[in-house]
Amino acid sequence: MIYWLYEKILTRNLCLLPQHLCFMISEQDMLDAPEKPFEITRWCAELGIQNVTFHISTDPRYAAAYIPSLRRIATIAHLTLHYRQEAEVEGSGIQVTVAIGKSGREEITACIKKMAENGVDPESVDEALLDSYLTFQYEPDLVIKTGGDHLTDFLIWQSVYSELYFLDVNWALLRKVDFLRALRDFQSRARRFGK
Repeated sequence: MIYWLYEKILTRNLCLLPQHLCFMISEQDMLDAPEKPFEITRWCAELGIQNVTFHISTDPRYAAAYIPSLRRIATIAHLTLHYRQEAEVEGSGIQVTVAIGKSGREEITACIKKMAENGVDPESVDEALLDSYLTFQYEPDLVIKTGGDHLTDFLIWQSVYSELYFLDVNWALLRKVDFLRALRDFQSRARRFGK
């Protein structure tokens, strides 16, 4: 009962939400709580957050155990699931991207290779051109990591100006009130975007 009331108070006081939110998740997190991305997607939709990314740090060959629960997100959102070398797109609603086993270093390396294949003059390479070659062409406002583990290199280029939030609780124990506290912290920060 108390948490329900606290959620209401936190929600009522939120006035600045991230436009794009990213969760960094480990393989163990997904094995412990495979339904959590669906639950968080529902929370985001209720709050009006339009773009959510879940990065699962794992070898894609071992993801079969939780792929069905991730595909369930398409029942309440527009899901793009990056799995192995493919992208599945399904559903409608808020934009949800799930990237399994993707690496920021690999993404940037692939961009450089593609530019070379396209005969791009090295003198014409700038941030905007590199951005246009990225698989994930967005910059998250807020990156959330649960359980105290280190961040991965996913979105290493795109998240350089993102706000980072580390939760003490493990992924499986994440409650809506913990999520709302992260959003409250985000709205209290003075973002400088590297300046």
